[in-house]
Amino acid sequence: MATSLKRLVSKPEHRSLLAEMLQLIPQAVTITDQEGKVLLENKLALETNPSDKLLTKVSTQSPPKFPIQAESDILGWVIGEAGGSIATLLNYLVVRELEKKSLIADTLEKYKEINLLYRVSSELGSYLNIEAIAGFVLSEAKRLIKSTSGCLLLITPNGEDHENKLKTIAAFGQELIFNDPWEINQGIIGDIIAHSSSEIIDNVLEDSRFIPRPYPIGSLICNALHVKGKVIGLILLSHESPISYTAADLKLLIAISSQAAAAIDNTLLHEHKLQEERIKTNLGRYVASQVVDAIFDVEGDISLAPVKKNVTILFSDIRNFTTQCELLAPEQIVEYLNGYFTAMVEEIFSYGGTVNKFVGDMIVAMFGAPSHLENHEQRAIETAIAMQQRLQHLPVDWIRENFHTGIGISSGEVVVGNVGSPQHMDYTAIGDEVNIASRLQSLAKGGQILVSRSIYELNQDKFDFKSVGNLNVKGKHNAVEVFEVIY
Repeated sequence: MATSLKRLVSKPEHRSLLAEMLQLIPQAVTITDQEGKVLLENKLALETNPSDKLLTKVSTQSPPKFPIQAESDILGWVIGEAGGSIATLLNYLVVRELEKKSLIADTLEKYKEINLLYRVSSELGSYLNIEAIAGFVLSEAKRLIKSTSGCLLLITPNGEDHENKLKTIAAFGQELIFNDPWEINQGIIGDIIAHSSSEIIDNVLEDSRFIPRPYPIGSLICNALHVKGKVIGLILLSHESPISYTAADLKLLIAISSQAAAAIDNTLLHEHKLQEERIKTNLGRYVASQVVDAIFDVEGDISLAPVKKNVTILFSDIRNFTTQCELLAPEQIVEYLNGYFTAMVEEIFSYGGTVNKFVGDMIVAMFGAPSHLENHEQRAIETAIAMQQRLQHLPVDWIRENFHTGIGISSGEVVVGNVGSPQHMDYTAIGDEVNIASRLQSLAKGGQILVSRSIYELNQDKFDFKSVGNLNVKGKHNAVEVFEVIY
């Protein structure tokens, strides 16, 4: 870092100190710049050269010369037998001056870096997709670092084999020519990805890792993008001719890269969240919220694997639905049925139940699966009552007058979980209690709620019941005792 001896000597505090020291020296002493022009001298030196006080050329036959240096550069001389002490002082002042300049340069560099990070961070907040983020970041890198080509690459699965490739998200210059996926484990780029590093290569053609491209490339500078210790891609800048990239260039690229990686990661998380919410919303129209949550919460305590579990099963069916269908056009029936299902499912969900399936006009619901539910037998009865009462208050007169449902409820140990083929799985329940609930529903008249003894025994002090008698169920040796819920 260059400095001027003339400016150093001209500073009032330095000039005063040097003049005082020169007057105390009993021999002639002269301070000159590197060209020999006199900057300062004492009285004896002036008497020796009275005709030219400021621009006197120092003869090569002059007394000993002591150099004033800034690292390896000669800034000037102190001439005279006693000039050693003056030279020591000046060399000390030069060092101090260089330190000040270095500190100022470092401070300015830090300011530029902080200002860059602040500006980039603020600007990135206005972009909503990865392509826009990549384009902006690359344009900033191009503005700050000399380059003729550049690209931002992200690691993504490619094709049916799902092997990771580097996909070009944004590019400028000759990099636009090469848009096919980049191999993630080959060449200079592959090595940088593997080591999560940054690198400057001033002569690419001499690098043994270099894979020739269909365009000239002399030098490159690149940095891996990583978030939470994981590499997600990299930024690469190149020049068609060999040039010397500096540590300052790499520092700027790393600073920009860190902002880019964070912004891209946040955007990916946001896009994933939106996609998940869309899937949940659509899936929630067909599957209970508990099942939807279990599907997405892979680390949760809810499992969809088949398991024996004590649950309550509820069957609900519209009486004489086929006859009612003959009275209306198909589209009208579907409209009424959708309105009916919407109301009934709301009641089931509100009491913590899971809609297992719709079979025609029949609804099958479970309480206690897939997630645990306290007092699931009681919740099922409360749901059945709410369903029957809700049906009587639906806003469509035709539904109120013609949709009359019978409900059957039973509880006990069944197998619940995903059942089906690899192409299609159905979360359902299998067991005697399912058959009993179905049979009770088929016997129930419009507006009736029939339950098994297991339900009755656990809730006889909470609801009013009436004994209906015994029921023979196919596959059961003993008759099932049936009770009606009075509400």
